Amino acid sequence: MTEKVLVTPAELQGTIGPDVVVIDTRSPDAYAAGHIPGAVNVHEIFTYLATSTPEGMAELRGKFAAAFGAVGLSGAETAVCYEESMNSGFGQSCRGYFLLSWLGYAKAKVLHGGFHAWKAAGMATTTGATVAAGKEFPLSNAGGSMMIDRDAMLAAVGDDSIVKLDVRDVDEWVGTSSSPYGPDFCPRKGRIPGAKWLEWYRMMKPTAAGPMFKSPDEIMAEAHTAGIGANTPVYLYCFKGARASNTLVALKEAGVQDVRMYFGSWNEWSRDESLPIESGMPFAQAAE
Repeated sequence: MTEKVLVTPAELQGTIGPDVVVIDTRSPDAYAAGHIPGAVNVHEIFTYLATSTPEGMAELRGKFAAAFGAVGLSGAETAVCYEESMNSGFGQSCRGYFLLSWLGYAKAKVLHGGFHAWKAAGMATTTGATVAAGKEFPLSNAGGSMMIDRDAMLAAVGDDSIVKLDVRDVDEWVGTSSSPYGPDFCPRKGRIPGAKWLEWYRMMKPTAAGPMFKSPDEIMAEAHTAGIGANTPVYLYCFKGARASNTLVALKEAGVQDVRMYFGSWNEWSRDESLPIESGMPFAQAAE
């Protein structure tokens, strides 16, 4: 494996063996219908909703240390996460990478293009489930700085040197919907005050093998529209940290040095009435 986060189907195929744990983040039904041979299914990578209280972070650490240990990660193995395609799973494979990295697991990768790209490359698939031998997951604080909590995001609201980057879909940004799960899933609609918007889809472009991340130069061109350069501190959020994880991988691959995640995101922020929000059309005053 290279030191880069993204691996191609050919690179993954060439390294599959006892030292590589391939993690399918899709639903159990999708996994059962066909997956990469030897892959294990960990769908809670996508479904788990986290809060950034100390208790919530402790629960998150325990939950995923157990889940990743159960599928055979001891620190010696490389973990490669994948979803259906880079824009069809709301960034869930990148959410797997983020969780592993936050837990201090250094050998975490993402299959670029996901299962769609794997099939497009003519690689084998199977419907047989893999039964993993559980191992002791090595918890570490090495990646802890990647995660910010609600208080850090609140403090950043008044700090113009930090770009608060909202990567949600446009209906969430303008406040007509509170989430991807329906307009009224959360109690409040809107955005974190002072946030800039860069819809997560803009990090990708279509290819013959499905959506793929743009080149580093193209990603930086997109980032500059939100005031982001290589040395700009960036605090990301979306609804629950999946789409933001997709953007985190893209920005890191493009060379942005200080990218952190508010993992609780809008699901947590909107439920706390004490936290400020902006609502309505974000550019209404400028247009008047």
